[in-house]
Amino acid sequence: MHVRADQSVCATSGQCAESVPEVFATRDDDGVVVVRTPAPDRRLWQDVRDAARRCPVAAILLTEPEDRPVSTDGRPDAFTARTPNTVPEPGTGATESNRELRSLTLSGLRAAIGRLPASLRYTAEYQFGWTDERRRPAQDSPGKLVRPTLALLCARAAGGRAEAALPAAVAVELVHNFSVLHDDVMDGDMTRRHRRTVWAAFGTGKAVLLGDALLALALQTVSALGRASAAVLNDTLLDMVQGQAMDLDFEKDTTATLPESLTMAAGKTGALLRCACRLGALSAGADDDRAALFGEFGEHLGLAFQLTDDVLGIWGDPRTTGKPVHSDLRSRKKSLPVLAALASPGPAGERLALLYGRDTALPFSPGEYAELATLIEEAGGRSWTELRARRAHADALAALERARPEPTAEAGLLALADTLIHRDH
Repeated sequence: MHVRADQSVCATSGQCAESVPEVFATRDDDGVVVVRTPAPDRRLWQDVRDAARRCPVAAILLTEPEDRPVSTDGRPDAFTARTPNTVPEPGTGATESNRELRSLTLSGLRAAIGRLPASLRYTAEYQFGWTDERRRPAQDSPGKLVRPTLALLCARAAGGRAEAALPAAVAVELVHNFSVLHDDVMDGDMTRRHRRTVWAAFGTGKAVLLGDALLALALQTVSALGRASAAVLNDTLLDMVQGQAMDLDFEKDTTATLPESLTMAAGKTGALLRCACRLGALSAGADDDRAALFGEFGEHLGLAFQLTDDVLGIWGDPRTTGKPVHSDLRSRKKSLPVLAALASPGPAGERLALLYGRDTALPFSPGEYAELATLIEEAGGRSWTELRARRAHADALAALERARPEPTAEAGLLALADTLIHRDH
């Protein structure tokens, strides 16, 4: 077996390095995969294949020897040509559903950004990682591209072609970046993806205007799919705005509850993933009922994604998240782990409530941030959130099964869903 990695598409999930550290590692500066052992020992082959299957963007490329190993019962090894990352089968299965779909999305995004006025285009190129603050070409990541990948995969899963869903894929990623730009301003976040946010680099006005422009561009793009798809996106925008408004209210509301926070998360994150999956299926000609099942898959997956994000917002490593340590605690966010901990009886929850209720004019010290994280964990906030994320993930898979997806595209959706709750950024 020979192992290669396509670093240009690596999503930096790190799962390969965690599962087979003898073969894979990640770069310290950006988390991109590095192959340490291109010709691994035979005893590691199946672990390498499993890592390749789980890679959400099919960045791990395997060349199998002629004498394929056999399983313990004497049958040919279960790793077959349909495996997502096998080199001899380009253009089929989940290979096309990952690397190629990412490339397709980026080409669509570049075309859309090219329609912006020159006064905003350079800030958009910075937002997507294509240039630096001085407008020089850069190779930074545009992000995980989860939403457009879901749209394209759901189009295939519904029996259509990915290209038919490209307007949907581009539109949902533009909407995502619109929300990110405005969220960063509202939350005062200075860094994202290991670089300064747009408002920190170019000013609040530019960030707000760029967000508005991306929203207008998204509505223009989705109109190519017809009124029904445009209506789905419009409804989604209202859900997202409501979710963000609730999030802002929770910062000052001492009576916010877990059910309310779950509703907020469904609006902020679940709504756009639901929209991406539903638009993808509609682009493939699925009827409303079947498209709604794909949408339900996306909504549950979005909740799992947000729950995982909330865990990373407190305990994530800044070297991989691209945000400061304890970033959500610094802004005193009432994220789901915090609310779960506050709702639990006991001394840890009581001490947390006392600290969180302190006058915001008195900032926490570095030691108090660490204490807050410990209190949340001791009060069960972290374990509750991780358990709820796994439950939402299971609900997503059940909805996907009811949607009767095409098998090849289903493999890509399952791999992506698994990565979204087993990630470090």
